[in-house]
Amino acid sequence: MQAVVIEGPGKAAVADVADPTPAAGQVIVRVHACGLCGTDLHLVDGVLPVEYPLTPGHEFAGEVVELGEGVTGLAVGDRVAVDPNLPCGICRWCRAGRGNLCTVWDAIGVSKAGAAAELVAVPAGICFSLPSTVSYTAAAMVEPLSCAVHGLSRLPRLPGSHYLIYGAGTMGLLMAALVRLAGAASVSMVDINDSRLGFARSYAADRATTRADALEQQDGYDVVIDATGAVPAIEDGLGRVRKGGTFLQFGVSDPNATASFSPFRVYHEEIDILGSMAVHNGFQPAIELIASGAVDVEPLVSATLPLSSYTEAIQKFRAGEGHKIHVSPTAR
Repeated sequence: MQAVVIEGPGKAAVADVADPTPAAGQVIVRVHACGLCGTDLHLVDGVLPVEYPLTPGHEFAGEVVELGEGVTGLAVGDRVAVDPNLPCGICRWCRAGRGNLCTVWDAIGVSKAGAAAELVAVPAGICFSLPSTVSYTAAAMVEPLSCAVHGLSRLPRLPGSHYLIYGAGTMGLLMAALVRLAGAASVSMVDINDSRLGFARSYAADRATTRADALEQQDGYDVVIDATGAVPAIEDGLGRVRKGGTFLQFGVSDPNATASFSPFRVYHEEIDILGSMAVHNGFQPAIELIASGAVDVEPLVSATLPLSSYTEAIQKFRAGEGHKIHVSPTAR
């Protein structure tokens, strides 16, 4: 089969590799759609401490084509979205029911062979069956939406709240859609890429601008969400939280980044600062949100390229063209 292989930092190419075979408890999924995200850039650039060679791809959906020994509850031909996370199940955090904080965490497409390939082997237990009404394009958006579902679960959800979101990329827009559903009185967004602002307004935002100073929320916001990971956005956002409000760090920053804020203000104005890490119990709710039409994810997919054009897809994503970029072995 064909698969993307990252041999080392800056060395990603499509190559012929052996078809995977399912171990006990695994299934083989024929990939129909695989999304790119910032993690994939980190893998290509060598930012994350992983073992090469590696096939990336952790946002994906496809069809079950082979069952390993002992697999029940799935059949050949089933359409599935796959939660790529592989917590160990036995560390302190897993036993506390917080597998996303697992100390020996693995993931399909990060530490295990991923779905930027024609076929991928995955544990049957992380496959989620799809309603017939959910396309493969939409299903490959379940993973990012499930991250946003977890992010929303970390927040106080008081109807009538005013939200400010930094970053009008895919993740910021998904958060905007969810807080809108949660009863937001207003949703404002900031992104330095002004080409994204019109879409943000049409999708979920009341206001969208390149500078938060251009907004007219005089006394701040009840909830501020950073979906960029950029220190200037984080520092600016922390300064715009209302008394008694909440700041959510949802974007992924460089591990060595630091940000400045006023500890006195956090104390004196009782500001909550929260984090949201990856996926936690969000896959099934995300599928339900998509299947019901409550969150329309397909407009967020800007382009679907053939798997053979993975390098071009990475370039488009790095350049900030559109929103979500997919690759597909079935695309021509």
